Amino acid sequence: MPVDLIASMPLLLPRAIAWAEAQAAIVLARGIALKAPALELAREVGVASPGSIRIGVVDHLRLPADVSLREAALQSGLLGPGAIGLTLGYAVLICRGHESKPRLLSHEFRHVYQYEAAGSIAAFLPVYLRQIVAFGYVDAPLEADARAHEYRGA
Repeated sequence: MPVDLIASMPLLLPRAIAWAEAQAAIVLARGIALKAPALELAREVGVASPGSIRIGVVDHLRLPADVSLREAALQSGLLGPGAIGLTLGYAVLICRGHESKPRLLSHEFRHVYQYEAAGSIAAFLPVYLRQIVAFGYVDAPLEADARAHEYRGA
C-alpha cells in the first residue's frame, strides 16, 4: 500500500537525515579520494571543495532498514533497482561498473555542489525530498539542475 509521502514527511525526515548522515560517515571514512580527472570534473560543475569528496563503490545501493523509509524511497523513485548513484554530502555512492562514467559522476558531483550550497545534509535533504514528493523524482528542480550539469563529452 502506498505511503502518503506528504503527510509522512514530518515523521520520515528526521529518520532520513539520520540514515543519510550515517551512510555518509561510512563512505567518508572508507571511500576513495578523487584523482585528477574527477577533481576537475567536480570543479567544472561548481564544487568548492572537490578534495573532500569520497567515492564509495558498491555492488548495489542499499535501501534503509527502516521499513517506512525504505517504502518511501522506493515509492518516490529515489532508490530502487535502477539506481546507480547516490550523493550524501561529500559522500558519493556509485554502483560497481559505473564509477568511471563522467556523465554519472558529473551529475552526482552537482549534487555535492547543492549540498555545499545548502550547508549540510540536514539542510539539503528537507528541500530535496520535498521537491521529489511535490514534482516527482525526474521533474524535481534539483534533479533537473544536476541533469543540466551532466558531462556530455565523448
